[in-house]
Amino acid sequence: MTDYPKLGLYIDGEWLRGDGRAAQAVLNPATGETLAELPVASIADLDRALAAAQRGFETWRVTPADQRFAIMMKAAALIRERAEHIARIVTIEEGKPFAEAKGEVVAGAGLLEFHAGETMRIFGRVMQRPSGTRSMVLHQPVGPVAAFCAWNFPALNVIRKIAPAIAAGCSIILKPSEETPGSAVEVMRCLQDAGLPGNVAQIVFGVPDQISRHLLASPVTRKLSFTGSVPVGKQLMKLAADTVMKMTMELGGHSPVLVFDDCDLEKTLDTLVTHKFRNAGQVCVAPTRFHVQEGIYEKFAAGFAERTRAMTVGNGLESGTHMGPLANPRRPDAMAAMIENAQKAGARLLAGGARRDGGGFFFEPTVIADVPLEASAMNEEPFGPLALLRPFKTIDDAIAEANRLPFGLAAYAFTEQGRRQNRLAEELEAGMVAINGVRLTWPDSPFGGVKESGFGSEDGPEGIQNHMITKAVHIV
Repeated sequence: MTDYPKLGLYIDGEWLRGDGRAAQAVLNPATGETLAELPVASIADLDRALAAAQRGFETWRVTPADQRFAIMMKAAALIRERAEHIARIVTIEEGKPFAEAKGEVVAGAGLLEFHAGETMRIFGRVMQRPSGTRSMVLHQPVGPVAAFCAWNFPALNVIRKIAPAIAAGCSIILKPSEETPGSAVEVMRCLQDAGLPGNVAQIVFGVPDQISRHLLASPVTRKLSFTGSVPVGKQLMKLAADTVMKMTMELGGHSPVLVFDDCDLEKTLDTLVTHKFRNAGQVCVAPTRFHVQEGIYEKFAAGFAERTRAMTVGNGLESGTHMGPLANPRRPDAMAAMIENAQKAGARLLAGGARRDGGGFFFEPTVIADVPLEASAMNEEPFGPLALLRPFKTIDDAIAEANRLPFGLAAYAFTEQGRRQNRLAEELEAGMVAINGVRLTWPDSPFGGVKESGFGSEDGPEGIQNHMITKAVHIV
């Protein structure tokens, strides 16, 4: 496919391909066809990347903030300029509709611009001491970063890892998903063309376990940043513990949605159905467990199912597509298993529930009502186009159910009562809460979870702070 880029590793300013390296196929989820062969990094490649990252850190950490700012702003401008091209690659390799893909790319440019500005706002402080002495606090870049990100937002996830690291003065070795490498390659080309030194940001692909073990065992690596599943995150934390490195972990979620009987029901339904099936539900903050107050439960369920059945599923490059395919052949199987399990437990299937023919990894947007708590989908993140509906009686019941699971990434609530809004904001156990809306991601706002959904924040000033160390200096 002519739109798809030539793939390679980017190490020490060089694009590396072939040369006897192993390779693996990259698939188009809408067709199942092979897009390209992706080179796999060897141990020698990883060692070269580590050595380059150490050199890159030594020079980049002392590069003046205004120079870092200028390079990042130029890269953001290039991403905006190439947004349609990059978005097409996102859709081809990940599956989401083109409009969603373009929105993702533009959001990534905005995030890069925000962090560029933050390079000029890395402040310490000077404390009051007797004349002739001084005590101050310095914030300094932690060192080379090893970052790993998921396939569901193949452009934005890459920028979310790179932007705060290079803004803080760190170098970074990034391992994007092997299922969606083209978007990462195109983002890196924008950084390269903007003048970012090749040893400051590098990308490698390969066997995830081999890469993570090698990078995290190295004394060069001083920070781990990971976006992905809870089990993999826990394994990486164990590896990182051996060298006691700084960590930011953005792990899975299972977002509750509390819908109260005083909400604007039609507006709430329009908002939630669109957001639930964004990127085919393959979003870590996707609304998933819909707890609806008894008085409006059946009306909500009927309205949700009706809107879901009206959605058009198809190739993300085709106009009129509301939802594209799932990203890989594993996801339809996982959806089918969860739906079968829920139905055996007594749940009602209101919409969808089946695979779609067409050669790709398509699955219908699905709504299930009266889902028992013991159903697997109520306890394991579906990460797909599956909406789970249950009624509740009181706010206490709703909060207890929302907080029942060990996850705490995002939570949503819809109610017009101010006191209730304040209580939900306080008591919902999540790193991000949206009330009467669904947007959680802003460049200036922290993005992260609590409990088993991780720790540390990306985005906002906190994103850069998590790439810094704090040093106290006392001069007498």
